Amino acid sequence: MTHSASDGGPALVLVVDDNAITRYVLGTTLRRAGHEVLEAEDGTQALDLLQHGPRVPDAAIIDIQLPDMTGFEVCERVKADARTAGVPVLHISATAVSVTDRTQGLNRGADAYLTEPIAPDELIATLSATLRYTRARRRAETLAERLHQLHRATLSLYSAPDAQRLADAAAAGAAAVLTRPAAVRLTAPDGTPHTRGHPDVAPLDVHAFDRVAAALDGSGVHVMPYTSADDGRRYLLAAARTKKGRPATCIAVPAAAGHATPDAEEQDEEILAQVTHTAALALETLRTYSEEHNLALTLQRSFLPEELPRTPRARFAVRYLPASEHAEIGGDFYEALTTPAGVITAVGDVAGHSLEAAMVMGQIRHGLRAYALEGHPPQAILERLDTLLRTVARGVTLTLCIMLLEETTGVLHIANAGHLPPLLLGRDAEAGYVRDHGPLLGLGLPQPPAARVTVAEGDVLVMATDGLVERRDEDIDTSLARLAAVAAKGPRAPEDMCGHLLKELPPDGRDDIALMVVAVGPHRAG
Repeated sequence: MTHSASDGGPALVLVVDDNAITRYVLGTTLRRAGHEVLEAEDGTQALDLLQHGPRVPDAAIIDIQLPDMTGFEVCERVKADARTAGVPVLHISATAVSVTDRTQGLNRGADAYLTEPIAPDELIATLSATLRYTRARRRAETLAERLHQLHRATLSLYSAPDAQRLADAAAAGAAAVLTRPAAVRLTAPDGTPHTRGHPDVAPLDVHAFDRVAAALDGSGVHVMPYTSADDGRRYLLAAARTKKGRPATCIAVPAAAGHATPDAEEQDEEILAQVTHTAALALETLRTYSEEHNLALTLQRSFLPEELPRTPRARFAVRYLPASEHAEIGGDFYEALTTPAGVITAVGDVAGHSLEAAMVMGQIRHGLRAYALEGHPPQAILERLDTLLRTVARGVTLTLCIMLLEETTGVLHIANAGHLPPLLLGRDAEAGYVRDHGPLLGLGLPQPPAARVTVAEGDVLVMATDGLVERRDEDIDTSLARLAAVAAKGPRAPEDMCGHLLKELPPDGRDDIALMVVAVGPHRAG
């Protein structure tokens, strides 16, 4: 009798019986049906073959009466081992034939129980039915696990903050879904190619990726087999492209070992195509975000001063550092301009991180310049900006510190609407904050009069947004104390001081930084 296609194909069957004639008869019947056969004469030999054989058998036919242990015990040990728990067990017996015996065998883990004498057709039919059920269950379990791993891979791909980590996630995801090593090649939004292998495998020859990419016409996904010219190994390659003209995202995995069924090969191709296409879509999302972020950052920079005023009354240095390329843009800004009354400097921060925050920042900065050039003092500027903010961006708040350094005296006027206090460094290296402040803007609350501080030539003022000093899980007073200590030891030249502060207080990349250092020059006689 030949093995029909509906039986699921040939299987490796372990026959366990202490009777050599029985083993011969069973083995002959199985081989005629197209199966491969392993033989064991007792339980110990059977368990050794299961543990150390070249491969785990697809099924086991076990006699109940064995010289060293019962077939029941062998079955229990097979089912208790994770490596062999899925192997179906068929019990046979010429003596243990009662209902009690058959019930005990099935209750202790057997998948079928036949009593001798056994007709060859009945044996093959029972084995085939058991294999069909076992293989269907394994396919369902494999598919469920692959879908679980595919879901995890998708989350990892869309969570990757850059192309390099996206390549790592794609290689790890393909390896997890298909349970074999994987190699990936993709091109970052900036044109940098990234090739990764997982786990710890050398990436495939680049020509293989070139071949599958060339076979992909336009957008979509293409899967093809590939045999390496170097070592003759067989691979399955996939390339995906979301838009025509984009570099293809490619993933390669070794072809399935052994004689995979056409259904299994087709499922491998579908899964690999899905992972590759998901990686290409995640990369396109990363590319879109990068383009939008760069556009927004350019817009944000256009709202900042192109140059600082040149005046003997003060020397300036500024630094503007956007948050990391993966964070949203913020509303940090600075301003410096000369007026008839003196030099106006300001540093502020619109609440939130978005294009809207940057747009509000631009409006506030232009309003600040207009009110300052009209000759309004710092407190009045804050009050007018509060009205402007509540008119153009209701519900938005901002912090802002404005300083006016009088042209003809040594008086410094400081109006602070909820911003970090400015740091004043005297010529004797003393460092202290001017902590007078009012409420932040956007609430419609009155601002207190500006603080008046006397400064002298050579004094240095440091104004910054919170990205310079704030650290996660740290009290703001601790952060400000560190800034004061670092600044007190720094150089007095504004440019050098900016560099010193950023070196000693490296940003964590989570927030924008606007930093302004002002060195006081001589005042003009009134």
